[in-house]
Amino acid sequence: MVNYLDRVALSITVPMIEKDLALNAEQFGVIFGSFFFGYALFNFVGGLAVDKFGPKIVLGVAVGMWSIFCGLTSIATGFMSLLVLRVLFGMAEGPICSSANKMINGWFPKKEAATAMGILSAGSPLGGAVAGPIVGYLALAFGWRLAFVIICCIGLVWMGIWFFSVANTAKEMDKSSAVIENSVASVSGFTDEDAKLGLMHYLKQPVILVTAFAFFCYNYILFFFLSWFPSYLVQAHGLNIKEMSLTTIIPWVVGFVGLAIGGFVSDKILQVTGKVLLSRKIVLVTCLLAAAICVGFAGTVSSVVPAVALMSVSIFFLYLTGSIYWAIIQDIVHKAKVGSVSGFIHLIGSISGIIGPIITGFIVQNTGKFDSAFILAGVIAAIGAGLVFTVIKEKNNESVLINAV
Repeated sequence: MVNYLDRVALSITVPMIEKDLALNAEQFGVIFGSFFFGYALFNFVGGLAVDKFGPKIVLGVAVGMWSIFCGLTSIATGFMSLLVLRVLFGMAEGPICSSANKMINGWFPKKEAATAMGILSAGSPLGGAVAGPIVGYLALAFGWRLAFVIICCIGLVWMGIWFFSVANTAKEMDKSSAVIENSVASVSGFTDEDAKLGLMHYLKQPVILVTAFAFFCYNYILFFFLSWFPSYLVQAHGLNIKEMSLTTIIPWVVGFVGLAIGGFVSDKILQVTGKVLLSRKIVLVTCLLAAAICVGFAGTVSSVVPAVALMSVSIFFLYLTGSIYWAIIQDIVHKAKVGSVSGFIHLIGSISGIIGPIITGFIVQNTGKFDSAFILAGVIAAIGAGLVFTVIKEKNNESVLINAV
């Protein structure tokens, strides 16, 4: 939640910053994209660090650093300073998903992994939902610079609580919790030989590569929405800052519901079918395709109500898939490499964050409209759904019936 509150703050304050620092849409496209240069690299670096040092220390340090860089946005004086700060901010946020996935791996059995990851990940759209009214109010009441300082302090408080209250695994939290530890291990499905497999073994697997590309497509829609949808509401539909801040709550709240239940749905399908990859594939293909269709139409409507409605439905279906990418890693990757493989998939997904906002900024700057950008986002996601449907298949020797512990 803190992660997305900080990340969305810039998109909420774009109209103010554009005017104050004399920036245009194309420059802001580059600024939005610059975040992901640092973010993508440190998705992978963070994953390696998580496997070595554990999620507690890596995520705690990351939150502290990104909060500081978010606060330093308040001292930006122009295009270059904002660009540099955004890269540093992205670097600090990089380890979040690999840390989260590693933490889930240390606490939950496979049959509950997707549900746990969905509930954990649901904080991101919740952060996006509260970002509109919180950042919008702070920016209007105190100016956009002070708004960034205040939300920086929220992250630093969270960091202090985290370091004093969590542990990497159940066993580390309570030495007497052998029952929990053995419960996780008993349904892991991995052998001692699997522990010896190197990172490259996993990175060459078609399932991992296609999952990484599907996550790229997922992120293309998500980061398009994250970066440009508030500006779209202002420029294309004439909303003011207050109206825009309140309107953007709707897709985020709907997305919160989608993320919270997506993993639960997949785990229920797993219990019924006993087939791990099939349970992930069903949710991934149907929901990613539905999200693609809705976002494609969202930019072609002429009024704000259907635009917000279609975008909300798209975000709902998109977020239904949000925990599935990480559940696939839990299913087929040994715990010793969960952080590294998560970091790789996150890196590939984050490349869309570099490309998408820049392409959208270019389209808007040169056409004065958003419709082509919406359609492009839908086409990319549809391609991802098609590849998952074609490539990811449940083999007979990989069908695993997950029994209750």
